[in-house]
Amino acid sequence: MTLHADSSFYLSLTLADPFKPIYPVVMFTLVRKQSVMRYLLFLCILIVLGVFLLWPIFLTVQGGFRTPQGAFTFKYLQSVFQDPLWMAGLGNSLMIATATTCLCLVFTMPMALLAAKYDFPGKTIMTSLLLIPLILPPFVGAIGLRALLGRFGAVNALLLQMGFLEHGQPGFDFLGGGEGGRFWGVVVMEALHLYPIIYLNITAAIANLDPALNEAALGLGAGKIRRFFKVTLPLIIPGVFAGSTIVFIWSFTELGTPLMFDYYTVTPVQIYWGIQEVQSNPRPYALVVVMLSVAVGLYLLSKLAFGGKSYAMQGRAAIASTTKRLGGVYGVLALFPFVLLTGLAVMPHLGVVFSSFSVDGAWYRSILPKAFTTEHYTHALAHPLAMGAIKNSLVYALGAVTLTVIIGLSISYLTVRCKIRGGWLLDSLAMLPLAVPGLVMAFGYVAMSLNWPFVDLNRYFEANGWTYLASLCQITGKAPNPLAFLIVAYGIRRLPYVVRCVSAGLQQTSGELEEAALSLGASTATTLRKVVVPLIMANIIAGAILAFAFSMLEVSDSLILAQKESHYPITKAIFEFFNRLGDGPYIASAMGVWGMALLTITLVGASILMGKKLGAIFRV
Repeated sequence: MTLHADSSFYLSLTLADPFKPIYPVVMFTLVRKQSVMRYLLFLCILIVLGVFLLWPIFLTVQGGFRTPQGAFTFKYLQSVFQDPLWMAGLGNSLMIATATTCLCLVFTMPMALLAAKYDFPGKTIMTSLLLIPLILPPFVGAIGLRALLGRFGAVNALLLQMGFLEHGQPGFDFLGGGEGGRFWGVVVMEALHLYPIIYLNITAAIANLDPALNEAALGLGAGKIRRFFKVTLPLIIPGVFAGSTIVFIWSFTELGTPLMFDYYTVTPVQIYWGIQEVQSNPRPYALVVVMLSVAVGLYLLSKLAFGGKSYAMQGRAAIASTTKRLGGVYGVLALFPFVLLTGLAVMPHLGVVFSSFSVDGAWYRSILPKAFTTEHYTHALAHPLAMGAIKNSLVYALGAVTLTVIIGLSISYLTVRCKIRGGWLLDSLAMLPLAVPGLVMAFGYVAMSLNWPFVDLNRYFEANGWTYLASLCQITGKAPNPLAFLIVAYGIRRLPYVVRCVSAGLQQTSGELEEAALSLGASTATTLRKVVVPLIMANIIAGAILAFAFSMLEVSDSLILAQKESHYPITKAIFEFFNRLGDGPYIASAMGVWGMALLTITLVGASILMGKKLGAIFRV
């Protein structure tokens, strides 16, 4: 009989112990009991992920091939490719994703190499400031960018003052001039928001290189450029691929930024406008199927081309110990790209802040607002929509954090510590939300609300007069309440962050105390509560605050699932304010500043708790 390692406590007893012969039997019983409980937990998590992750995706895909009568058909899918407007939207979305990803790589590759291989004055603070874009959702940053780059914005006012423009001459229409200007506005805004994801992955990949390989290439006479393309780049391809994949999918399915730039000929916006007709016309489902197929297909194609190119190295994390010190002119030159990119990244944030303090109409043809006020913050606090949205977001985000921490902790414990058979399946499903567009997931929850069992539950509750419970089963209709759907959607979408954070904590702590607790007969639940959780509390908190902050500022789920004003979260309230005449854009900016403050505190706290492991949460 092969005994579990936990039996070491009992087998170490003295030979004189008269009960020694029964210890193997006792241990076999305990181990078997623990295994049964773990596999029951495994099964429960698998069911939850199957219902709330895989089923929405399946319903979305199925909806694109089913008529309202339930017959199977390809006509809706064919109609997507026959509709020139929808095909133009798909092409524009792909171009946005490609341009955004390429721009992010151009931004980050040189700086990642500099940060990994050299030390120079100001490096620590500037590499930290590179994460600034993560504190502002791109669709909120679009408010600030429009204030800066509009025809009558701050940049044109600066050019006029510097003499590049004459009085009376119209300024440059950076964001106008037809769809071309709006296209590049969306690309620039998304690139300035998403480049930290690629930067974190590339920096981590370069830091883990074995410098001996580069030295060997140098000894063979290879120059710097040749060494980069023949040695460094092939070794860091997994990191480049991981970051680029997330950026591509994110920008391909981004909904808020095109809406804010009035750029409607893109697939996410076309899907958003089609949400109201899904009950009678399945064509929007077909469009979602096409978007999902393109995203997954390109992901798999890229993975086959680049994802498998990883190489084993004899030494790891040795680059950090071989960094060279740059001083004087070379140090300034190395610092310059960091200062430049940080300055560009801060522009939308400054635009939002100045807009939130500007008197209505005071920021027109001027570099800075001509008059400032704090009334927009006061109005936001007093406005029913703003305060209701803040309360709603707090409820949704706190519920999502509770859900995702419970599921994420269980998945990490089973896969990292217990190494349960089939654990790879849980880990893969937990990471799936990073690869599946958020818009697809949101549309999937709409499909859930229109299918069994929610339709039948809604009818049953209405028949018995339980109107509140009936409303919880609806997203569209007469009296929808998306509370449960938004909590689940936020939680599932943020599950990868918690799993990565908790897994990192478990990998850094010894399992001996857990083994001792299990050997003494403690259940898995008791071991988790009294041993595991206290040991990795910092990592759990890091994952929880990231999940909370990103849930508070979630865009796709919020815009699609919240259909009534009384249920709007912060992000949808910002969108509604921005489109409202008068002081709406200024109140939207004030709420955006609150969001910036929230994410700033969140990322600082997560960085302190996670350290250099922070980049791991953004990897597929």
